[in-house]
Amino acid sequence: MFRSLKLFKGDKPLLFSVVGMSLFGVLMVYSASYYNAQITYGDALFFVKKQLVGLAIGLVGMLFFSMTDYRKLKKGGLPFLIVSLVLLALVFVPGLGKSNYGATRWIGVGPITIQPSELAKYAFVLFSAGYMAKDPARMRTFRGILPVLLSGGATCALILIEPNMSVTMCVGLLMLSLLFLGGMKLSCFFSLCVPVLIAVPVLILIEPYRLKRLMAFLDPWASPTGEGYQLIQSLYALGNGGWFGTGLFASRQKYRFLPFAESDFILAIIGEELGYVGIFCFFLLAAFIVWRGFVLSSRCKDAFGYLLGVGITLVYGIQVVVNAMVVSGTIPPTGLPLPLVSAGNTSLIVTLCSFGLLSSLGK
Repeated sequence: MFRSLKLFKGDKPLLFSVVGMSLFGVLMVYSASYYNAQITYGDALFFVKKQLVGLAIGLVGMLFFSMTDYRKLKKGGLPFLIVSLVLLALVFVPGLGKSNYGATRWIGVGPITIQPSELAKYAFVLFSAGYMAKDPARMRTFRGILPVLLSGGATCALILIEPNMSVTMCVGLLMLSLLFLGGMKLSCFFSLCVPVLIAVPVLILIEPYRLKRLMAFLDPWASPTGEGYQLIQSLYALGNGGWFGTGLFASRQKYRFLPFAESDFILAIIGEELGYVGIFCFFLLAAFIVWRGFVLSSRCKDAFGYLLGVGITLVYGIQVVVNAMVVSGTIPPTGLPLPLVSAGNTSLIVTLCSFGLLSSLGK
């Protein structure tokens, strides 16, 4: 047993926490999906089987990247970014891009389907970390930060027209955070924040479906069977759970009342079955993962490792917070998986690989 543990060259507290969160995700995907999977596909284990395949591939990737010298990736930022942008553009190619519920966010080749936006987040982190670390002094000028702005803007634009407002917001927040940590002047930082804050309501107003979601967020009971339905069902699930929950596998909302119970809204099922205490424990583990990521990043003796580690940690942390805000009705409903927990192989595999690389910083 101890010999096998030596295979993990990275930070073991981080790796074990991430694996534990992923196993918890498999359990909750089964609980949230078995009824719908039986009705839709005739197999109660349909979603959990796919999740286990993603977990197996992700663990192999995590092990590989935990033994990788992160400094070897420094020159790969630009090629990786270009590839990710090409993949984002390919989702709009007829016959290659796959649509679902009015959004075109996937590339399908035979039985294999990938979501390029999951790769694009980390490609942007890798490029930005390498660029900013090469000459930190240039980050004090607008010309110096322009490549990061352009790469982040291009990534956001391609994700936005899929459309995927939630991931666009996450990448935008990630870009601003990395620019701030990379040494951008405060005056320039706040100047960037103003157009971003203006752009959010404008983007909502120019798209009818986003405006409907905003109105449903403000008063979901005005359209309880329409745009407000999903948020109402999510709130019912959280309220039904109370302090200690209805018990594992005992959710009522998963019986096809709450859409996307196994993916975007799985946190509502966690709240219903495990209660506020269960959600609190979930956030404790998520907070430990984020804290451990920042600790490992701060120990790096080079700027590239620091920015790469912080970027990977921020991708996870921002997405957890945004997903929780959507599920609880703090911000308008939008599709965004809960990393390491929601059903979805691309997200799970890429996130596990990224944490393997993050753990290698501890060496």
